[in-house]
Amino acid sequence: MSTARLDRPAPVAVKPSGGVRHRVARLRRTSPGRLQLLLAVLVTLGLLTGLVAGLTAGAAATGTADLGDRAQPLLVEAETIYSALADADTTAAQAFLAGGLEPVALTRRYEGDLGRATTALTSAARRTPETGRSAEAIRRLSADVSRYAALVASARANNRQGLPIGASYLASASKLSRESLQPQAQALFQSAQREVGDGYGDARSSWWTALLVVLLLALLAALLLAQRHLSRTTHRTFNVPLLVATAVTLVLALGGGGVLISQRAHLSEADTEGSAPVALLAETRIAALRERGDEALTLAARAGEGGGDPSLPLAQRAAAGNLEADFDLTSGRLDELLADAAALMPDGAAGAAVRSAAESHRAYVGAHDQVRDLDNRGDYDGAVALAIGPRTSTAFAGLTGGIDRGLESRKDVFSAEIGAAGRGLGLLTVLGPLLALLVCGLAYAGIRARLEEYR
Repeated sequence: MSTARLDRPAPVAVKPSGGVRHRVARLRRTSPGRLQLLLAVLVTLGLLTGLVAGLTAGAAATGTADLGDRAQPLLVEAETIYSALADADTTAAQAFLAGGLEPVALTRRYEGDLGRATTALTSAARRTPETGRSAEAIRRLSADVSRYAALVASARANNRQGLPIGASYLASASKLSRESLQPQAQALFQSAQREVGDGYGDARSSWWTALLVVLLLALLAALLLAQRHLSRTTHRTFNVPLLVATAVTLVLALGGGGVLISQRAHLSEADTEGSAPVALLAETRIAALRERGDEALTLAARAGEGGGDPSLPLAQRAAAGNLEADFDLTSGRLDELLADAAALMPDGAAGAAVRSAAESHRAYVGAHDQVRDLDNRGDYDGAVALAIGPRTSTAFAGLTGGIDRGLESRKDVFSAEIGAAGRGLGLLTVLGPLLALLVCGLAYAGIRARLEEYR
C-alpha cells in the first residue's frame, strides 16, 4: 500500500454574505428581525410622507402666491397698457376733431392715458424675465410710445394753425399705434394670459399631491398591517403607540387633504369667476376703444360718401374707408364679446354691468349711424358735432363704464378667491413634517416595546 499522501483540495474561502437583500432575508427568519423590518418600513414611510407633505404644501403656497402677486397683476397691467394706448389714440383723434385748441378734458385724458401706459410698462417690466417675447414687447413698446407722442404733438401743433398736414401726422400716429403699439401690447397680454394658465397648474401641484396621497395610503396600510401582525404574534389586541400613530396619520391625511381640496376649489373659482371674465372683459373694452377710434379717425380724414374730401390725398381717403369697414367688423365682434360676457356672468353686479354695457352699445351704434349719415350727406360739421357731442359721448361712456364695473367686480372676486386658496398652506408646510415625525416616534415606541421582550 502506498504511503504517499493524497493531495487534498485547498479549502475554498467562503466570503461572508452581505448586502441588503441578504440582511433582509436573514431578518425575516426571526420574530425580532421581522419587527425591525416593520419599524424600518414605518419610519421610512413616515419620513417620506413628512417630506412630501412639506414640499407639496410649499409648492402649492408658492404657486398660489405667484399667481396672485405676479401672474394675474401682469395680466391686468398688460390690459392696462393695451386699453390705455387704444384710448389715447381715440382721444387724440377726438381732440383733433374739435379743431384749433383742443378741449382741456380731452387733453388731460390723452396725457393720463400715456401716463397710465408708461407706469404699467414700468411695473410689467419688473414682473417679466429679461429675455423672451414679453421682454421684447415691453422694450418695443417703451421705444414706440415716445415716437407716438411726438407724432401726436406734431398733429396738434399743425391743427391749431389750421394746416391740413396735421391730419397726416395724426394718421401716421394712429398707424404706429395700430401696427406696432397695440399689436405689441396684445402680444404682452396674450403672454400674460398664458402665464396665468401656467400659474394655475403650478399652484395645484398635481404631481406632488398625487405622490402625497400614495404615501399617506401606504403609511396607513403599513400601520394597520403592523398592528395586525403584532396582535397575532403577541396576542395583544392593541398597541397604543401604533394606534395613536394611525390616528395622527389620519389627522394629517384629513387635514392636509382638506387644505388642498379647499385650495383647488378656490383656485377653480378664481379661474372661472375671476381670471376668465377679466380676460374676456379686457378684450371687450379694447374692442370698444378701437370702435370709437375708428369713428374719430374716419371723420378726421373726412371720409364722406363718394370718397371723402377731394382735397385730401387718395391714400388718406382710402385709409379712412378702411377704418369705417373696421368699425363694422369691430362692432360685430363687440356684440359677440358682450353676449359671451353676459352668458359667463348671468347674475350679480357684474352681469348687470354687462347688460347695461350692451344697451349702451346699441345706443352708441345708433348714434354712430347718424354720424355716418350726416358725413355722407356732406354735413361734416354736423357729423363732428354729433360724434363728440353729449349724446354719442354719453352712450360710449355707458358702454365703457359698464365694462369697467364688470372688470373691477371680477378682479375683486379673483383677489378674494386667491386669498382664500392660500389659507392653511403655510401651516401645512410646517405641521405636515412635524406630524409625520410624531408618527415615526410613535411607531418606534410601539415596535421598540415589543423588541425589548426578546432580550
